[in-house]
Amino acid sequence: MQKFFEDDGMNFDVLILLGFAYANIADVGEVLATIERIPNGDDEAWVKEWTATAERLRKAAEESESDGHRVSARSRFLRASTYYDSASAHAPGTSDASRFTTLWELHRQCWDRAITLFDTPAERIQIPYENTKLDGYFFKAATGDQPRPTVILNNGSDGPVISQWSQGGRAAVERGWNAVTFDGPGQGAALHRQNLYFRHDWEAVVTPVVDYLLTRADVDPTKVVLQGVSQAGYWAPRAAAFEHRLAALVADPGVVRVASSWEVHYPPDLLTLIDDGNKKDFDALVDAGIDPSSKAMLAWRMAPYGTSSPFEALIAARKMTLDPETIQRIECPTLVLAPKNEQFWPGQSQQLYDALTCKKELVEFTAAEGAAWHCEPAAQSLRDERVFDFLEDTLA
Repeated sequence: MQKFFEDDGMNFDVLILLGFAYANIADVGEVLATIERIPNGDDEAWVKEWTATAERLRKAAEESESDGHRVSARSRFLRASTYYDSASAHAPGTSDASRFTTLWELHRQCWDRAITLFDTPAERIQIPYENTKLDGYFFKAATGDQPRPTVILNNGSDGPVISQWSQGGRAAVERGWNAVTFDGPGQGAALHRQNLYFRHDWEAVVTPVVDYLLTRADVDPTKVVLQGVSQAGYWAPRAAAFEHRLAALVADPGVVRVASSWEVHYPPDLLTLIDDGNKKDFDALVDAGIDPSSKAMLAWRMAPYGTSSPFEALIAARKMTLDPETIQRIECPTLVLAPKNEQFWPGQSQQLYDALTCKKELVEFTAAEGAAWHCEPAAQSLRDERVFDFLEDTLA
């Protein structure tokens, strides 16, 4: 597959953006034109250029809206939302890390304006959670209270809410289903506005979502399914092991040990300090061993864990582990996606699949299909087709 940048992270982000064209939340020409202005590995330029593209589209969307061009306004707000988020994600490695939040807020503002212009406007919801509420969005194929199958779209560690429209939301609505997405602890609004952080016992998050859905007349209580993407390839199976009202589960990819994606960047001698509980030396050596840009990005990765300590973040990530006994508690039919060249949790889809004792299916995605890499970024139509074929067959 063509490489757009030598920098692996930037190249992967371009594949994601190109894949978003499937759901009309990005445009191929805009993506290619913007990345032409960005030198390899230059986070400052990435933030500047994607912000400029987003602002141009936001202004055009507002003009379309004021002129009564609803469809054009919706399309432009959606693309602006995507591009603001892409700029936000690279801000921690720049001279002004505060743009991580300010650009995220602009992303959410554009998204919130776009969803009011959907053919069936999406509903902003709040889900009771412990002593607060989680922000979410409810999508439906049509108005009315006819009970329908409903898919819970569980995002990963750093994906924007708009990505869930492309990774299942639109596909659900096209099939006459409902879809719901939410910002769990450490994600989206829960992180930026509420200072809520990741937790390993994700059933404490998903069960309130199921509770909420079962209060709605337009949700078929026997046909609620859960999909987890990226790091939610751990969270969703973990939740399904304890929440047994789910009719099906999808993990993309399967993740049995979140900390593996962290530990691969540390030498074995350094990891022994974790095993020994030596927080002081571990944090000092990590701080001394990385450049300022990497240090800023590490801070971004640690923020959803609610810590500035690499030791504490890795300990928290290690708690996100699925042991065989937990996996065997999953009762609902489960689909595990296994993309070739999975770069964060290689081999773990197969590990999850092998440990499952419920009805199960493993689906591989290949480079020949244009569907390799983490979460099949450039083949989202193929991904949705396989996922929803499985879900329709299962619920039938």
